[in-house]
Amino acid sequence: MILDRLREGRNVGANLALELDRNRGYVNNQLSKLASLELVRRVGPSENGGLYELTEKGDLAVTYQNLYKDDSVDFESLLNEKLTTTRNAEPNVEAAEE
Repeated sequence: MILDRLREGRNVGANLALELDRNRGYVNNQLSKLASLELVRRVGPSENGGLYELTEKGDLAVTYQNLYKDDSVDFESLLNEKLTTTRNAEPNVEAAEE
């Protein structure tokens, strides 16, 4: 739910709590957990501003969320594999400039 909302754009915990009809403390707790898993990151304008955005890994988690509850899938490994594949597929800008 939170990741889906952040896929729409940056947001703060208080707004997410209202949009999701959840307790603000619960949402802030979940945001901290998601940040520790590198699925979201806190962004400016201040270090403690509470504005969050989805990371590339978080975006992949939303894309593959239907596999999260599949016991035959190691979801964390899947995300890391997809992240590595995505990064390796991107053109190397520095090499192109040489």
